[in-house]
Amino acid sequence: MRIGELSERTGTPRRLLRYYEEQGLIVADRCANGYRNYDELYVDRVRQIRGLLDAGLPTRIIKQILPCLDKPRAIHFPDATPDMLATLEGERDRMTERINCLTRNRDAIAGYLDAVRARIGPVRDREATPVP
Repeated sequence: MRIGELSERTGTPRRLLRYYEEQGLIVADRCANGYRNYDELYVDRVRQIRGLLDAGLPTRIIKQILPCLDKPRAIHFPDATPDMLATLEGERDRMTERINCLTRNRDAIAGYLDAVRARIGPVRDREATPVP
């Protein structure tokens, strides 16, 4: 498939797909006309990359563990070095801290919305009431 189709199917801008290729995260064959041609397996692979990036992993670590990913949410890494394990543990701990922070912020926003709604009443009632 060409880059436009991969972009559409994964929701990933073409610019990012080119960046992933530059970083060695995905590989495209080249057609005679120079266009990129991606194998079907890259639809899932790009989604994995996006998920790992969204989780906060840098591309240098993703590149190291990507060969061990055979399907979403499964990592098989039989020859992990102590340094790699320590790096992944650090990333896991950093993600946990980020999750906790996001949870606190989400809960604070929900509390704020609840307080505002209790004070001003439902938005539907205000929209339905004509303003004099």
